Order: sequence, then structure tokens, then C-alpha cells
Amino acid sequence: MRQGLVAAGLELARAGGPDAVVLREAARMVGVVPNAAYKHFTDRDELLAAACTAAMGELAARMAAGVGRVRGKYGDPAAARRRLHAIGRAYLEFAREEPGLFATAFALPQQHAYRAADSETGQQPLPLDQLRAVLDELADAGVLGRRRRAGIEYPIWSTVHGLAVLTGQGPLRDTPESTRHHLEELTRAFIQAGLA
Repeated sequence: MRQGLVAAGLELARAGGPDAVVLREAARMVGVVPNAAYKHFTDRDELLAAACTAAMGELAARMAAGVGRVRGKYGDPAAARRRLHAIGRAYLEFAREEPGLFATAFALPQQHAYRAADSETGQQPLPLDQLRAVLDELADAGVLGRRRRAGIEYPIWSTVHGLAVLTGQGPLRDTPESTRHHLEELTRAFIQAGLA
């Protein structure tokens, strides 16, 4: 029943963001009375935390799939650049295609341990860990200087996340597709220039 409630919470988040995640509604979707749901979640915040983790997992899976489609050996500078681009593209696509899940993934930032992949559970690395791995590859490939590598994931993440918010729920949300694409390319070029 717990997995069903989490799945229901995720669907509520998909449709309406974190504010739509309500324990009573999730219980109704699963077909149980609210009292039964409270045996698995003490309150709405616990269900929201579980939905937050699941939404972040969906973003991580989308990013990993994008990186997985990039051909080229580890350490090849061109392939490493393409992997960085794939991470950013997957992040922006997820924000655009799944705005409710994107908002929910970041609704409770303390929910995420930002850990590396867990080989025992088979969990995907979180988005930040995936970005770090590609930046490490760029450093190994000689594209990114070792001294510049330390902490550079944060300005890169901030730039892409900021664009996702501006064009998703922010003042640029009604921007035509061609303009949005142009902004994404400018952001990509800005990040690539920052790596040099």
C-alpha cells in the first residue's frame, strides 16, 4: 500500500505540483480509507517527502538516459562535452515536460542526500552527482582545468536551473519555442565558454 500511495502522490504532483500532494486524495486514488494511509505516512509532509524523492528519481533517470545515448569513450573531449550537453538538455526537457514533478523534486531540498549511486540498491545517482561525474570526465579529458573543477558544478547547475524556472513557471514561460531554443543554446555556449 505504501508504494501505491507514493505512486498516487507522484501522480498528484505531476498534475499540480507539490501543493497538490494530499494524503487523503492519495488514499482515495489507491482505494483505501485515510486511516489506512496514516499507517504508512504520519502526515501529508511525509507523503510529500516520498513524492519529492520519487520526482527527483525520475529527473535522474531522464538525465542518465540522455547521457547513455552519447557515444564516445570516457575521456574523449568531444564525447565529454556532448555528455554535459545531454545532461543540460534532459534537465531542461524534464522541467518543460513535467513542470509539476520538477517543482516537486525541489520542494523539499533537504530530502536529498546528494549521494553517489548505491550499487546495492541499484539507485541512479542524483542529478548533481551525474553533473559532477561529467565535470570530472571533462577534467580528465583536459577540457576543464583541475583548479577550476572544484565547485564549478554549482554555477553550472544554477545557470541551467535558473533557465528552467524562468522559462517554465517564470516570466519567460510564454516565450515562443524558437526563442526558448535560442536561450538554451546561449546558455550552453555560456557554460562551455566558462569551462575553458
